[in-house]
Amino acid sequence: MVTLKGQDVLVLLKLALLGENGWTYPQLAQAVGLSVSETHAAVQRAVAAGLLNRETLRPVRRNLLEFLEHGIKYVFIPQKAGLARGVPTAHAAPPLRDSIASNDDPPPVWPHPEGDTRGEAVEPLYPSAVKASLSDRALYECLALVDALRIGRGRERKLAVELLEQRLPVNQASA
Repeated sequence: MVTLKGQDVLVLLKLALLGENGWTYPQLAQAVGLSVSETHAAVQRAVAAGLLNRETLRPVRRNLLEFLEHGIKYVFIPQKAGLARGVPTAHAAPPLRDSIASNDDPPPVWPHPEGDTRGEAVEPLYPSAVKASLSDRALYECLALVDALRIGRGRERKLAVELLEQRLPVNQASA
């Protein structure tokens, strides 16, 4: 039995965004804010779960998208922690921010001292995800879309799936 961890999704998203670009464990670890051993363990769990191809070490994008759409909110239940200053996520972050009308509720944020938005604190998939997203806009947008799948309403979830499909296209069954 494989028990996925939040950092596994972080690693999978980064690998999907790398596309055909090569990578090493130290490079990947630095990009996502994990140790090399944590990164290696995340890759091994993703392979065991069928989300990463064993030979190419590239995400099985169809499986990853299916897991994100249908399973993420059940496996990584979002924890809310009151108001905080942080980095906008879910429908309050790009790319959903411009497509979803805001209401009077505080926007969801990942608590972080460098954040510029006050809102409802939402625990990120993994603590290093926030720092990693501050220096990688594509990763930030994907993580925010994943949060929309975790905490969003129907319309937000539908748009998040469409946008993730654009960012993580299924171009090969095993890549």
